[in-house]
Amino acid sequence: MNLIVVSNRVARGKPNEPMTGGLAAALLPVVEHSGAIWVGSSGRVRDGHQKEPFAEIEALGTGAIATLDLPAAHYGGYYEGFANSALWPALHSRSDLIRVSRDDYVSYREVNAFMARALMRFRKEKTAFWVQDYHFLALGAELRDLGVDDPIGFFLHTPWPVAAVMQGVPNHRELIMAMLAYDLLGFQTNEDCQNFLAYAGSELDLTIDDGVVLSQHGRTRCEVFPIGIDAEKFAAYAAKSASHPDVSRLRRSLNGERLAIGVDRLDYSKGLVNRISAFDRLWTEQPQFARSISLLQIANPSRGAIEAYGNLQNEVARLVTDVNGRHGEVDWTPIRYLNKGFSQAVLAGLYRTAQIGVVTPLHDGMNLVAKEYVAAQNPADPGVLVLSKFAGAANELDTALLVNPHDIDGMARAIAVAAAMPLTERKMRWDAMMKKLRGHTIQQWSADFVAELEKCRTEKAAVAPLAAQPPQALRWLKSAISGVRLI
Repeated sequence: MNLIVVSNRVARGKPNEPMTGGLAAALLPVVEHSGAIWVGSSGRVRDGHQKEPFAEIEALGTGAIATLDLPAAHYGGYYEGFANSALWPALHSRSDLIRVSRDDYVSYREVNAFMARALMRFRKEKTAFWVQDYHFLALGAELRDLGVDDPIGFFLHTPWPVAAVMQGVPNHRELIMAMLAYDLLGFQTNEDCQNFLAYAGSELDLTIDDGVVLSQHGRTRCEVFPIGIDAEKFAAYAAKSASHPDVSRLRRSLNGERLAIGVDRLDYSKGLVNRISAFDRLWTEQPQFARSISLLQIANPSRGAIEAYGNLQNEVARLVTDVNGRHGEVDWTPIRYLNKGFSQAVLAGLYRTAQIGVVTPLHDGMNLVAKEYVAAQNPADPGVLVLSKFAGAANELDTALLVNPHDIDGMARAIAVAAAMPLTERKMRWDAMMKKLRGHTIQQWSADFVAELEKCRTEKAAVAPLAAQPPQALRWLKSAISGVRLI
């Protein structure tokens, strides 16, 4: 089977390329080893005069990357508009932050249609399409409109909220009906999957049978595929990282104090304000931890043109300055705050140096940083993961110290417990988490999804002969979809 992977952005896997968890880091090994073609945005735009979408292609392991210049007239409305000012806040249950216009939705659909046309040049016999994330919810429907009958799957890297929140997204019914053009919809957690099925049943009045939604597009299977990492590769990075200048300088600067580390995109879903407030509370209420534990917070800026992100960047910077001003000494900085990214090889060394990993999003699809922190630890002296119960990773990494990121006092207490945890307990918790990571790797995630997508081809082939039969043979299908309410 020829696999075409589609996402908004791609990663090239260069050793020194900054990368912080997430979709790009997850897909990189999949493409390198599967022979897939990974198609995404080049980060550049063009006017609408080119005859067909322009693609640059380069090798990536056994696979390849193809990057496209997206249409200038629609890119802003698509990316900063509908995708990140309507869908992103809604998917993270922040409907109060939705800021979008009708033109933004039009641009979102136009870019989805543009990408569908671009993908046709890569289509071969026995092709399957695997579309990634909220930027391309409607891409499957656009491919169907072009006559594609190959298997098309979609994986959502973010959460999926309850129906009442999705109803706050303009054109939500039209958009989610378009999603049902996919043969397979993958979600990070069972809660996300059930929320989607509940919407399809209550809002669209569709028939659902054992996770399969029946619509005007046919059958759409909804399943859970928790995303993993290459734990052994990340552990190898960490073991080799001691000689890297960034890592060795950090170790020399600690002077025996314990280090906590947080690595996030600068996004309101990551709970950075709450996390910094918890450290502030720790140093205020338990002053014995002053000078004995500090925080390295790496927060790579993103989407700065969107008001909510600009406001957050300013708020976090002010808070860090305030906390450092009140608790710092001439020879000690409580919070080291960096607004830049690091390669995975360097991050692994930074994780290994830190005795505490703080991953405390308010809401997250999975959060691969949590898994990377665990994989990077020294088996003989592992650190402790403090993890939000609202991250998808909490379903697997249940021997972490699970916290409610809205409970500032509770997080401060958890950080204190982590700092004082004896080696025996640290090893017990780490062993249990590492066993989960080895059993649910990124390779297994991709293999499971692609195998399920291939089953869709077999199911279609089995159903196809029915189309040539008299109407009576399709009576069951007509009955199944009789409740569809078109939009």
